[in-house]
Amino acid sequence: MPSNRQFLLAQRPVGLPTRDTFRRVETPLGEPADGQVLVRNRYLSIDPAMRGWMNEGKSYIEPVPLGGVMRALGVGEVVASRHPQFPVGSFVGGALGVQDYFLGEPKGFYPVDPKLAPLPLYLSALGMTGLTAYFALLEVGAPKAGETVVISGAAGAVGSIAGQIARLKGCRVVGIAGGAEKCRYLTEELGFDAAIDYKHEDVTTGLKRTCPKGVDVYFDNVGGEILDAVLARLAYKARVVICGAISQYNNLEAPVGPRNYLSLLVNRARMEGFVVMDHAAQFPLALREMGGWLASGQLKSKEDIVEGLDTFPETLLKLFSGENFGKLVLKVE
Repeated sequence: MPSNRQFLLAQRPVGLPTRDTFRRVETPLGEPADGQVLVRNRYLSIDPAMRGWMNEGKSYIEPVPLGGVMRALGVGEVVASRHPQFPVGSFVGGALGVQDYFLGEPKGFYPVDPKLAPLPLYLSALGMTGLTAYFALLEVGAPKAGETVVISGAAGAVGSIAGQIARLKGCRVVGIAGGAEKCRYLTEELGFDAAIDYKHEDVTTGLKRTCPKGVDVYFDNVGGEILDAVLARLAYKARVVICGAISQYNNLEAPVGPRNYLSLLVNRARMEGFVVMDHAAQFPLALREMGGWLASGQLKSKEDIVEGLDTFPETLLKLFSGENFGKLVLKVE
């Protein structure tokens, strides 16, 4: 019987997590009880939200307990089952954890079909990443054809899909990303109208250049100084979608809030937070539309796949250094 490599949360990090934040253990595999499944994890989603899951305190989801398996969404194959909905040989997605195998009740699990799309795609465009982009943009941002949509973290997993959806809806799309290669990818591969390289151009200057009439919808993945710069450029009745704030997740002091928030008042704009699970009832409809866009080539998805479960702590840090290019996925084997 193979053993199960697991990464447990050993301590709550202050600032950036390190390898010492986790404890790697190997445990013997058990057999599923009634209503349980044993899943061989194939791919795990590495997400900025994981940093928040390590913290104590109020959030939209319970924190990972100390000594518990680090939470991660993933896809894998059912290798033993005592659950009628998930037979052996089927593939599932769900909160599988940073480990080789998941053993337990498949709460919130859903079937995936590797014949319809490669498994990593179910963690990017056809997973929570794509669903986040879809609902945050369309339900909260409510873009209208002809409006200017600005996306921060635009070459990342959620931002790249949100920008493409905005283009499909007839909007003018400006992406903010770090580095010439990522900016070229946005404009030349994904069809963004313009890009601002925050590593080599002042964002305020870039916004004046690319958004002369102001910003109608801002899809924020980073927070901090970039959020402030965009707030200063809002158009009348603009909508600001707070999807993430990766620049603040490892802040050793209190998170830095927006200084330019009075722009919301002056422009009669609104800022609204977003959590994807609030839209769970609509997931099937969204995935059908997203699948159609992917099949027709109107939507492109880029995955950054790192191999090896044991690389998990270092792979996670790629999110916060901006090293990843596309949806960061860990291949377990």
